[in-house]
Amino acid sequence: MFRKIYIEITNICNLNCKFCPATKRGKKAMNTEEFAEVIAKIKGYTNLVCLHVKGEPLLHNNLQDFLTILEANNLKCNITTNGVLLPEKVEILRNAKALRQLNISLHSAKQNNLDCQKYLNNVYKSVSLLEGKIISFRLWNLNSIKDNSINDEIIDSIETYYKIPNLKELLKEHEFIKIKEHVYINQDMEFTWPDITKDKIIDKGRCLALKEQLAILADGTVVPCCLDHNGDISLGNIFDESLEDILNKPLTKEIKAGFKNNKLVCKLCQTCGFLKRLEEKRK
Repeated sequence: MFRKIYIEITNICNLNCKFCPATKRGKKAMNTEEFAEVIAKIKGYTNLVCLHVKGEPLLHNNLQDFLTILEANNLKCNITTNGVLLPEKVEILRNAKALRQLNISLHSAKQNNLDCQKYLNNVYKSVSLLEGKIISFRLWNLNSIKDNSINDEIIDSIETYYKIPNLKELLKEHEFIKIKEHVYINQDMEFTWPDITKDKIIDKGRCLALKEQLAILADGTVVPCCLDHNGDISLGNIFDESLEDILNKPLTKEIKAGFKNNKLVCKLCQTCGFLKRLEEKRK
């Protein structure tokens, strides 16, 4: 049983953030029949689906249908979004019983030269309508937890809107802050995405990929984790095989055993900045 399974309903995005590398894959969005097939094949393997790997989930025209399919299968979901389309999709999200948590990457605004205050006002208004849903405002662009000055405008706005004194100082001491019921700020340092064309930066490590999570790309490719955005470690295709067969393949077992024994079997994992940071925290 996986804690969560990522499903990339589309790899197409409406923004171009520097922290999020472009995929080398062709543009693809799952249709409703494909999504329903994926859900049928992963049912029983998890209770939580994350509608994200690459791309902007709110951009998908069939989002409401997908959420209905999740509800019919008694599955909850998390959605990660840049928030730009929230005003257009908020009613769909508001009425979605399957939606558990909405992660909003607020750092997207400044990296795309958006009108920051207008963007934030739209986010606040939308969030106010999502009563009962967990909201996580993400600031995952830091060079250091002690220095969040890159987000001054965003933090000042949140401080004013939610009437939280000394928010900047609080964020220097805490990565995770509750700002009201069901609404949180989650900040972290920017990391380097794995890239199979780059030199390795880590020799050993333990990862929760294939233990607590896996990911399914828009074309059905199954990969060990949500950071394999190019499908470099293809374990199979969910449209051609059962998940059980994919999980029982020699490569899948080898990778999982490697993580358990602090060994990185695949070169892609050896270039993962996120894993390197995790290992540094463990020391």
